Amino acid sequence: MKKLSGYLTLLVLLSGLSACVPAATHTHRGSHQGSRIGAGDRIGYVMDRQEQDLRQALAGTRAASVQRDQNLLVATFRSKLLFGRKSVTLKPGSNDELDRVAQVLNRYPGTHIRIEGHTNAKGPERDNLRLSARQAQTFKQALVQRGVAPHRIFAIGYGESRMIASNHAANARVVVVIEPRRQAYGFADQY
Repeated sequence: MKKLSGYLTLLVLLSGLSACVPAATHTHRGSHQGSRIGAGDRIGYVMDRQEQDLRQALAGTRAASVQRDQNLLVATFRSKLLFGRKSVTLKPGSNDELDRVAQVLNRYPGTHIRIEGHTNAKGPERDNLRLSARQAQTFKQALVQRGVAPHRIFAIGYGESRMIASNHAANARVVVVIEPRRQAYGFADQY
């Protein structure tokens, strides 16, 4: 029985050692892969921090909500709190939210920012598309004026093509999509 127990112990030790050997022999080949995993971890960590900061910056505001989908952050702003009806001029009351959003974006320069303008279905579709594009551009310019680098921001209008509710007010919105610039974390960008 002692002999069998000794063999089992030796077998367990050898299997544990053999599990370690492939990792040691493939260190050079796996080193690039390890740096990619590390970069992915850094992206997740930075996006976690940015999400936390963005939620904190917009806490208590009726104007915006923040959602997270893997490494994408999405802040949705209700248009009627940013712009007058069919207007492309920001309301003075939106300055505080824009200041806080810009501060967060400036803390995390390793991200791309897509500003999406959306309208409801009231009025001609062509006019709504034009309005949404101009509102997105106005939002972008407001961030640039607050120090966010313009090359990080892409603005686009979708008009009424991406409805999210039957409620007209919910459809009129500006969406800020924040995603990591993969090259800032060791990956090649896909842009």
